[in-house]
Amino acid sequence: MKEQFIEEKTFKKKDFSENGLEKGEYELCSFLNCNFSNSDLSKIRFIDCEFYDCNLSSAHILQTGFQNVLFKDCKMLGLQFDKCNEFAFFIEVDKCQLNHSSFFKRKLSKIAFNKTKLQEVDFTECNLSSAVFNDCDLQNAIFKNTNLQNADFRSSTNFTIDPENNIIKGAKFTLDTVVGLLTKYNIKIEPNF
Repeated sequence: MKEQFIEEKTFKKKDFSENGLEKGEYELCSFLNCNFSNSDLSKIRFIDCEFYDCNLSSAHILQTGFQNVLFKDCKMLGLQFDKCNEFAFFIEVDKCQLNHSSFFKRKLSKIAFNKTKLQEVDFTECNLSSAVFNDCDLQNAIFKNTNLQNADFRSSTNFTIDPENNIIKGAKFTLDTVVGLLTKYNIKIEPNF
């Protein structure tokens, strides 16, 4: 069966959790208020697509292609981005919930996470060089052997990063957020009086 090529189509308020999205390649498509929770998106390619107000929680994304894809105001809990197709992988995330997801060993250089909840997300062995975490909640996110060179954490909160187990040269922090680099030392930091 030949896979479909769908171009410049808008999908509104569709529920793909039951029947799934038709396999194929989607280019310049928009998905508005759609439900993909627990659906199988494996081996589908999304190129220059946009997802607005969608629920993709626990979707299966084995070898799924995300090439220059925007997610805005989406619920994306428990996604295994480490299982996606690596070819030209690039996403932009704005005001989403990405808790409990995994980016293990993913190349995410220059990625932008904007006002996103990234609680308990696994960034182990990722390349996050020059990534921007703008006003993100990184509570219990895992950074281990992660390249964070020139990454920007100045407006994010709740992160714990071990400088001895990550590359942080040139990364940006504020005095308020730098405490996230010292957590493992169990020291007390108090304000000046």
